[in-house]
Amino acid sequence: MTAFPPVPLVEGVAAPLIRDNVDTDAIIPSREIKGVGKTGLASGLFAGWRYTEGRKPDPDFVLNDPHYAHAPILLGGANFGCGSSREHAVWALHEYGVRAVIAPSFAPIFAGNCVRNGIIPVVLDAATIAWLGHKVTIDLLAQTVESGDVTAHFVIDPEAKAMLAEGLDAIALTMKQADAIAAFHARDRVARPWIYLERTS
Repeated sequence: MTAFPPVPLVEGVAAPLIRDNVDTDAIIPSREIKGVGKTGLASGLFAGWRYTEGRKPDPDFVLNDPHYAHAPILLGGANFGCGSSREHAVWALHEYGVRAVIAPSFAPIFAGNCVRNGIIPVVLDAATIAWLGHKVTIDLLAQTVESGDVTAHFVIDPEAKAMLAEGLDAIALTMKQADAIAAFHARDRVARPWIYLERTS
């Protein structure tokens, strides 16, 4: 059972948000979080930058440019997703339509939240990111990023790759080993039967 739609391939417009140290409060300000669920957050994505006074779209912000609206890929700066461990930041990105973020580095907790929610965190150096064009293709299985004449390879943890490619969260990934877990329990019940004794009082 998948936890989110698999993302073995992401292709489309890449919106350049090349700013270092974009923190989770910039991605989704706390005032924009009205509940505890994963939905209803897209309108608050980058609210501090996306809107002017009176909540009017700021024409100078990249996601308000019609060429980049609802882009499935974001190009970011170093230490993307720093700050608090607010998972709502990833939920807001995902609900908006983002399926990959390409940056020179990520805050570790943010990167983990991306993997568990169907967003590929792609690490490329700043010089390579600067060469990427308007349209980008990310092949997770091949671990490549292509744009025009540029092809770059990226590294991703094998477990993270499997989770993203198959749409699995941590529980679903563990349940793929259900037969092995059951076999271990059967062997262990024979080897250490006292562990499995039930209390009678």
